[in-house]
Amino acid sequence: MTFFLVDAYALIYRAYYAFLRSPRINSKGFNTSAVFGFVNTFLDMLGKRRPDAIAVAFDSHGPTFRHQLFGDYKANRQAQPEDISLAVPRIKEFLRAMRIPIIECPGFEADDIIGTLARRHASDAERVYMLTPDKDYAQLVGGNIFMFRPSGEIWGEPEVREHFGVSETSQIIDLLGLWGDASDNIPGCPGVGEKRAKELLATYQSIDGIYEHIGELRGKMRDNFEQHRDQILLSRRLATIATDAPIEFDLAEARFREPNRDALRALFADLEFRNIMPRIDAIFGTPEPTMGGLFDLVADPAAEPTPQLATAATTPHTYTTLTAEADLDALAQRLQTVDAFCFDTETTSLGAVDTDIVGLSIAIEPHEAFYLPLPDDADAARKILQRFAPVFADERIVKIGQNMKFDIIVLSHYGIAVGGPMFDTMIAHFLLFPGQRHNMDDMARTLLNYNPIEIEELIGKGAAQRSMRTVDVGRATEYAAEDADITLQLFRHLAPKIDADAEMKRLMNDIEMPLVPVLAEMEMNGVRLDTDALADFADALQQRIVRSEQQIKDLAGCDFNVGSPKQVGHVLFEQLRLDPAARKTASGQYATDEQTLQRLAAHHPIAAEILNYRGLQKLLGTYADALPRLVSQRTGRIHTSFNQTVVITGRLSSSNPNLQNIPIRDADGREIRKTFVATDDQHVVVAADYSQVELRLMAHFSADEHLIEAFRRGDDIHAATAARIFGVPIEAVSSEMRRKAKTANFGIIYGISAFGLAERLGISRKEAKEIIDGYFESFPGVRQYMDESIRAARDTGVVRTLFGRQRRLDDINSRNAVVRGMAERNAINAPIQGSAADIIKIAMIRIAQKLRERQLKTKMILQVHDELVFDTPRPEVDEVCALVKAEMEAACELRVPLLADIGVGNNWLEAH
Repeated sequence: MTFFLVDAYALIYRAYYAFLRSPRINSKGFNTSAVFGFVNTFLDMLGKRRPDAIAVAFDSHGPTFRHQLFGDYKANRQAQPEDISLAVPRIKEFLRAMRIPIIECPGFEADDIIGTLARRHASDAERVYMLTPDKDYAQLVGGNIFMFRPSGEIWGEPEVREHFGVSETSQIIDLLGLWGDASDNIPGCPGVGEKRAKELLATYQSIDGIYEHIGELRGKMRDNFEQHRDQILLSRRLATIATDAPIEFDLAEARFREPNRDALRALFADLEFRNIMPRIDAIFGTPEPTMGGLFDLVADPAAEPTPQLATAATTPHTYTTLTAEADLDALAQRLQTVDAFCFDTETTSLGAVDTDIVGLSIAIEPHEAFYLPLPDDADAARKILQRFAPVFADERIVKIGQNMKFDIIVLSHYGIAVGGPMFDTMIAHFLLFPGQRHNMDDMARTLLNYNPIEIEELIGKGAAQRSMRTVDVGRATEYAAEDADITLQLFRHLAPKIDADAEMKRLMNDIEMPLVPVLAEMEMNGVRLDTDALADFADALQQRIVRSEQQIKDLAGCDFNVGSPKQVGHVLFEQLRLDPAARKTASGQYATDEQTLQRLAAHHPIAAEILNYRGLQKLLGTYADALPRLVSQRTGRIHTSFNQTVVITGRLSSSNPNLQNIPIRDADGREIRKTFVATDDQHVVVAADYSQVELRLMAHFSADEHLIEAFRRGDDIHAATAARIFGVPIEAVSSEMRRKAKTANFGIIYGISAFGLAERLGISRKEAKEIIDGYFESFPGVRQYMDESIRAARDTGVVRTLFGRQRRLDDINSRNAVVRGMAERNAINAPIQGSAADIIKIAMIRIAQKLRERQLKTKMILQVHDELVFDTPRPEVDEVCALVKAEMEAACELRVPLLADIGVGNNWLEAH
């Protein structure tokens, strides 16, 4: 039999921190990251190695025997994040529903429980696996006891010896005793790190062996071992996993069995985990009758019962298919009498520009909706839809939708213009609950307690197309009309919440909704790509890649696969031995990431060349080869999608493809931008870029007199900052001083530390601290703003932009310094970055309006954070440049002037 022992907290912390920058927050405001990650890792293990028996070990509360040995054991550990404390009961609820025993033992840690049970039952099981990422468990590996890493990698004795560089697994305890462990505050031996510890054990085999030959050590090393003998021996004892914990445990109770699926279903519904239950069913197969026994329960007694979700089958409704002309005319006439209606399109694909319409659904009252299936023939579909053109254009009637921009673009292909007031439920939900998911199905479940029909139920999983043309029209009506009905109900749920907050209402009505048709038009406009120039550049890149690959092999002195991180690691660290203490990843391979290679580049040219090779490969694969394949067959242009509900600060993002990430900093990246060109010789590209908008917003928010004065004078702000920090006249500022001040200027906004600034500038931490201290002495208002922002966020848990966009910071009062620090940085930066996003959105709306009013043929084609790009007829250049600059600079009144720089060229690079 196989027996799995799971280190609960190691997996919980790993999951929580994996989602720290983008946590999973459900509609109740509960951070589900730790639960979600734990459950997924657990089920991954079950899918790969279904055990015969399994138990999960938790650390017990209170001191352990190690604290009795050493009072400062784990003294520097951060407090457990509050979200983890709240997650643990739900994880235990999951385990009880899985009928898996939970083991705790007062005075002992989870690794002691696992060590005890692993050794105790090694003879009962063919194999014992310890599921954990914790390196300390390596000391237990041997015989039929193995580590099962969360990545799926299994460590037996050979893998442990290779990973730790020891000859016997028994040496791991001595290695940890010498090396120490900062996270557990195990001191180890002063002056001995991982590399030296391995060298000493390779020579003397153990700590005892070192002391038997203490006379062979020299200088400070011998002094350290002689003076700190008790500390070293204590460290070894602290690092030793106990295998004799007093645990009462019956292996029969841990046998793997049918879970309580009802309890799991209720738990996952409450946590809003949509896709976990099918994985349970895939692992266990067809549900079996409920099994009684020790772990039989329906749910956590402390948990509130989860309400059953309503469905189309349990909710009275009237969904009608309309095909007859008389019925279509009757609906069109009825729509002319209403104040608002909801609409939704069904299409052949998810790409708005290149898709065809399959059907249109409309809802006027809750639980009543209509579906209009449309023919394949575009002209016939256009004829049917045209009878609804007047109501879609009516300036009096409110149009409601979910992700309306998509539907606006689709309908435009058939001559339907959507005008008048609009309300997008996806955007409203994003404004109210920016940290949650905003798709219609999730909102229906969480806000309406309703479970919608899944598209896969109609067309099957993995279908090549989303089209419902092959679906029975009655079933298609149920699905499509339900979408419009649900969206209408969501509108009635969300609109009062938007209206109840004056700032939120203004943000919705004056910024986000007016921006929707602007973005729709930009997406339809698209961008012309010089595919011939890009093909030439791709050929040149390919040749350079071949040369770079050969140079790397020459430097290595052998032939190997340069594209394989595993083989690269072998060459760098085993063949060339560039770093004997090289870090390994969770999968056991040597780390060859960018940071590692940059560190090694100072010692060997091969590292720099590998970085160059990878950069060329990315340019080729991500841009030079990929972009031409994304040119629309219908328009001959590239059409990105601009997303309003992705970035929590309110910034727009771009996808399919991401045109906001085209490189600009190096020569090769600039070659990519050069291939984004004007429509023809009669047009040019105009690019308008806000000048240092986030720094100007920092000046506004902080009201720092020196920063404001520098901007009002029109100084080079980085030179002005350098002059104040370094105490020299602005004309005496060197390029190096300016570079450091520029990095500090932008870094301060993001809460950069002395360590981070030192890394970025390649200077000492002491010098970095002096620069940061000098910055705050020079601009005391900035320090005051940062402190006040954090204090206010602690009081309210929320920060807002100039225009009322809000961001919740639930972790701002966390006892855990890492978690709290991230929230504090967001308290400072979110109002600045969010305000910058709002300002350029206002500018886009006003510019689009002016272009229409003046009947100019210029088209706005791209937004890249603080930059707008236009395709402009040559006769309009002067007027458009003046118009764009004026509207961008007047978008918001700050304590300092907003400035926009304008450029003109035949391509994006020239204009920028």
